[in-house]
Amino acid sequence: MHGKITAIAITGPTASGKTALSLKLAEALSGEIISLDSMQIYRGMDIGTAKATAEERARVRHHMLDIIPPTADFSAQDYKRLATECARDIASRGRLPIFVGGTGLYLDTLTRNMSDEVPEASRDYIDTLPYDLTTDEGREALHKRLREVDPESALAIHKNNVRRVARALEIFDKTGKTKSYFDALSRESSDFDILHITLDFQERELLYERIDERVGIMMSEGLLSEVQTLASDGLLKDGTTAAAAIGYKELLPAISGDETLDECVEKIKAASRAYAKRQLTWFRHDSEAHRIMCDKDGRLRTPEDIFTEALCYIKTRL
Repeated sequence: MHGKITAIAITGPTASGKTALSLKLAEALSGEIISLDSMQIYRGMDIGTAKATAEERARVRHHMLDIIPPTADFSAQDYKRLATECARDIASRGRLPIFVGGTGLYLDTLTRNMSDEVPEASRDYIDTLPYDLTTDEGREALHKRLREVDPESALAIHKNNVRRVARALEIFDKTGKTKSYFDALSRESSDFDILHITLDFQERELLYERIDERVGIMMSEGLLSEVQTLASDGLLKDGTTAAAAIGYKELLPAISGDETLDECVEKIKAASRAYAKRQLTWFRHDSEAHRIMCDKDGRLRTPEDIFTEALCYIKTRL
């Protein structure tokens, strides 16, 4: 019987500085990095996924990069199996596994083993609730009921996130046990003991400026050429996960001549900003994560300042 694997997870939205922070932490803590990104697993998709460079991989050993072609299927459970093997190998060599990326679903699969008692989500359940969820009063009433039966989940879920509130109530109504009970059970049966740090922003516009700048850098590094090569090799087929990757699908109309390159680049920026917003929302729901703000008083903090805070937090808990 294997024991739990002690690991670090560094998450946050795209362009938040995860890579720079993780490299410094890995060097300070004798760690190796395991990608926590659903697109960096694909071979040939380097620039658009902000994959670690050859220089960065020379500094710190990386795992779960370039493991399958863009046409292959790959599930969260596939990730869990392979990433767990990587982490056990890293730990067996006396080093610290550090998961780094923005795919929250992958982190959830690592840290949770859901009980068979948890019912499948029903699309119809929310329609049976006696509240008008289009109104603030209805959402408040729904959240009030969750506070009564499962205060811990209610604390972690905002009242406006109606689907998550309803899902927590559905679990309670169908099992008589709370979502927080099953969450605790799933963490106990996990293979990992993960210290989770997530990067966040008070001023979202500062993050959006970083995203726009990063897209410009990707274009200058040859993203268009990368997409052209993948497309001409038949590796961006409709219906595959890889073909839907931000930075790739938006450039295909430029390659076909249906849109101008400038139009496509603006679409990449917009899609990246929307994705970052979803990532911020996802990671803010993890009440156990330690949030590090990347900005203060309307200005970005220095990478060294963020690294110092992260390292101090980790050293007090490992």
